[in-house]
Order: sequence, then structure tokens, then C-alpha cells
Amino acid sequence: MKFLIARLNHETNTFSPVPTPLSAFAPTYGEDALRENQGMRTAMAAFIDLAQGLGATLVTPVSAMSNPSGPVHAAAYDELTRRIVEAAPGCDAILLDLHGAMVAENSPDGEGDLLERVRAAAPGVPIGVALDLHGNITPKMVANADVMVGFKTYPHIDMYETGEHAGRLLLAMLQGRQHYRVHWHPLPMMGHTLRSTTLQGAMLRAVDAARAAEADGVPAVTVFAGFSLADIEAPCMSVVVTGHAEDPGAAQAVADRIAATIWEERAEFVYDSEPLAQSLQRAQALAQGAERPVLLLDHSDNCMSGGTCDSMDVLQAALAEGLADIAVGPLCDPEAVAELVAAGVGAQCSVRLGNKVPLTQLNVAKEPVALQGTVRAISDGEYTVTGPIYTGARCAMGRTVLFDTGSALIVVTEKTHEPWDLGVFSCVGVDPTAHRFVLLKSRMYCRPVFVPLSHALVECDSPTGVTSSNYALFPFRNVRRPVFPLDAV
Repeated sequence: MKFLIARLNHETNTFSPVPTPLSAFAPTYGEDALRENQGMRTAMAAFIDLAQGLGATLVTPVSAMSNPSGPVHAAAYDELTRRIVEAAPGCDAILLDLHGAMVAENSPDGEGDLLERVRAAAPGVPIGVALDLHGNITPKMVANADVMVGFKTYPHIDMYETGEHAGRLLLAMLQGRQHYRVHWHPLPMMGHTLRSTTLQGAMLRAVDAARAAEADGVPAVTVFAGFSLADIEAPCMSVVVTGHAEDPGAAQAVADRIAATIWEERAEFVYDSEPLAQSLQRAQALAQGAERPVLLLDHSDNCMSGGTCDSMDVLQAALAEGLADIAVGPLCDPEAVAELVAAGVGAQCSVRLGNKVPLTQLNVAKEPVALQGTVRAISDGEYTVTGPIYTGARCAMGRTVLFDTGSALIVVTEKTHEPWDLGVFSCVGVDPTAHRFVLLKSRMYCRPVFVPLSHALVECDSPTGVTSSNYALFPFRNVRRPVFPLDAV
């Protein structure tokens, strides 16, 4: 048997000014793509383990993953998808590790168009897809996959398990033991990302219902939260069921039932941000007498949702409110890094920091903030993730500087980076737990590591950020209306 196994991941924030060229994906090809995923916690790694366990021949045309950012450049999309499509003929099974919310300059339905082309290139060959929980599912995606399974955790810690699930079902099809069909119930509902956590609330209840259905014998049930910061026709929630082909009604009934419950609880998927000043005042009160730090999450500039990672709004407001002893990181400003590296460790200097990437889609441009301080450390910004997300992955933030302003210790990097590990601080010698506040540009990925080490968590939404929870900031033009909560549906 010959298995086509590939990975192509991108969550597209169409309002993000961060470009997405081919280099953003750091793609690997052929044997390099195979080696890159072996032993990792990706869905592609699970596909590889399953295929190798069968003694199958593996075709791995590409492994490519980019942090969320603006629309994928047309040349990048064409090159990466071409390699997958051209590898499909002659294969007996196709397993794809995709995201589900990719928008390219030349394709508003990145995964749907890819799957349609793969199906045409290899007619009759079973196709299995593993997707992120935040996938924006489309008719083309549903029509051109035989098996579709998405993550059941956010923060995402079940990437490998999702791949194993999808691969196991596809193998049953390949061996003639089962025939599956994908069923779908889309909802006219743009949920907020902060309400898609599977740790609590309505999303946890929906995912529990999906797990219960699987325990009752349904092959696969996924609640997709969608990614609403994409100005496409339907950046919405949906329920997808991979069911037995001989009983399509039963599978559709499961999707409809879970979707109806989600709709009844739709208000629970809306996140209302409190004013930033109020959030910071609450943080100050929580820190009184605390032995561990209070986490401040700047979720309006989260690079894993397309943020620039250089907004100074929350840090400025925190300093204005009198907060001190703040560990901040990472803040992306390659220009400032160059200046501070040139100054050297121990140098006292003034630097204009952050706010250098204009938010063109929101018609917002801000001035960098002049700060005085001391260069405390310089490093290569590399560390290894200890888990539980991307365990074992080697991360590189580019040259990294620790800048001490007195009130704040700021980790300044050359590259945008999600703080999913203590390594973002330890690479410059900082123990974040030794400080009163820890300010992270993150929504969710930081939580498995940082929350257990903290006294409390305060979510901070700035008035201007491309990953803000305030939908009023975003000029949606392509979304099909009416849709909740933009409209009273």
C-alpha cells in the first residue's frame, strides 16, 4: 500500500497585517517532511506511525505550518498545494493534516479547494482529514473528504490523538471493513475564540456531547468553533459527524441534535470584554498579598490568531495604572532588538519600542513608545518546549533581549512568538514566577504552563488589536448575514 501523508496548517486572520509568504511556513519536503514529524505530537506524526505500522510505502510531499497571519500569498498557496495534488495519483490512501481556516489571496476556501483538487487527482481513493477545532468548515471540504476529525481540546493538546482517530477510520475503509460519509450542520453563529475553550462552559458541554455520541458508536463527532476573524462567507461554528454510509440519517441526526443545543446556548459563546483600565485595577487588587504572580493576558495582540505581537496598549495602560514588577514577553520589535544588541549588556539607553506595524485593515497606526532602561541579557532566543503543547519542539524567537525599565522586564524578540513555554523567559535568565505580574500576549496556549504557576488570571482586551474580541472593530464585508452575534438572530 502507498499512503500520501502531508501537513499544511494556517489559520488566516484576514484583518492581520502580518504577511504570509512561502518562507513563513518553513516548509520541508519529501524525506525531510517525514523526519520533521516523526516522534512529534502532530496529526501527521500519527499518520506516519499508523502507515509505518502497516509496512506501507509513505509519500510525504510537504510539511508546512505557519503561525496565524494575513491571507496566504498566492504563490505560497499554489506551491504548497501543487506538491500535495501532484503526489496523489497512484496512492491507495490519503491522510492530510490541515487546519481548516486557511484563506489565500487566490482562494477564500483554502482547504476546500485543495481537497477538491486532490479528489480529482485521485478519484476513488479514500481521503482522511485531521483539522483544528477552529476550522471554518465549507461545503467543498465536506464533499471531498471521506473521514473528517477535529481536535476536541483548546488549548490544543490532542493533535496526535486526532490524527490517530482519523487514520484509524480511514484504515477501516481501506481494508473494506467500513464505509463512511461526512455529515455537517453549519450554524449562523460567529463564536468568540475565548469562549471556545474546552476547559469550561458551553463549549465543554458541546464537546462532551460529541464524546458521548462517539462512546455510543458514532465513528467521529467534532464541534468546530470556527475562526471568526476571517472575512469570508461563513467563519462560523458547525458540527461535523463522520458516520456509517449505510445509515446517513442517524449520523445527520447526531449533528443536528448537538447543533441545536449549541444554538440554544449561543449567548454563552459571546465574550464581552471589560474596559482595560478596569481589568488592570482588578489585577492590582488580586496581587495584594499574593505569593505568586497575576497573569495579564493581552489577547487582543495574540500572534497565534494573527496579532503583530508589537502592540504596547496593555503595557502602557498597566504602567499608567501604577503596576510594577512586571515580566513581559515576548514583544516583537526587530528594530529595537538591533539597537539594544548594538548597545550591549549593561548599557543604559532609550529605545522607541513597539507599535511599529500599522493595522491597515482597521485603519489604525500608533506611535512607538519611548522607554529608558538597561540591557540585562542578550540570547539567541532558542529553547525546547517542555509541553504539553508541541512537546519537544525547538523554538527560535530570533535574537532576544531582556530590557529592564525598572517597572517592567521586557523580553524583546526579532520574531513573533506565542508564549507557550517558560523558555520565552528562561532563555534570557528570567524566572517569571519571581515577579508580581506576568504580561503575556496570548489567549489560551500559555495556560497549561503558566496558570498553575500563577495566583490569578486577568484577560486584557486593548481598544485596537487585530485579535480583539470586539467585533465592532472589524469591517466585515463578505460574511453572509444575518449571523449571530453581529445580528439579532
